[in-house]
Amino acid sequence: MWRIPNLITGLRLALALVTFFALAGAALLSDSLTPDQQFALERWAFIAFVVAALTDFVDGWLARSLHATSIWGAILDPIADKVLVCGVVLGLLTLGGNGMVAIPAALILFREFTVSALREAAAGKGITLPVTLLAKWKTTLQLVALGAALLVSCWGAFSLPADPAIQGTARTITNVLLWIAAAITVITGVQYWEKAHMALIPHDSPKAPRSS
Repeated sequence: MWRIPNLITGLRLALALVTFFALAGAALLSDSLTPDQQFALERWAFIAFVVAALTDFVDGWLARSLHATSIWGAILDPIADKVLVCGVVLGLLTLGGNGMVAIPAALILFREFTVSALREAAAGKGITLPVTLLAKWKTTLQLVALGAALLVSCWGAFSLPADPAIQGTARTITNVLLWIAAAITVITGVQYWEKAHMALIPHDSPKAPRSS
């Protein structure tokens, strides 16, 4: 039973790859695919992303319920989160016409890679940087915002209303969600930077008074 949470986390990694490759395939093979085939790939990408996002809550809950927390799980879980976020961001960008995603996505990716580097440097010194409550909410906001962006980008694949007013409203809501997620992401990145700086950079020792 203790393996189940880690298996679910592994599933999230696999679904992240499915999301990326389905979106990339829909974009890069558009000339050789029929519209129905392209829409099918976009639908599979969205479904894979939603299932992967849900596993982010399930594996943690199961680990706590089954008392199956482990060092391997603690390492694998944030990796799976970052691969999922990076996969859907890169997949969205390959679709094209996603200008609303570019800047907040860049901020999100910059923060994720920076914090990963800080964690690695801290681990080399035997220092851990625990996940904060705001950082957990950050992941949730990222997944919701990116899910909304994915739905807007794959609008036609789900036969959603073609009314420009409805689509415009959906894009506006998605934009707001993306920028909120990006802002929280940057804030948590600054918090981790400050913690890492305090832990890794030794404070200057008091200087001896100069003799006259």
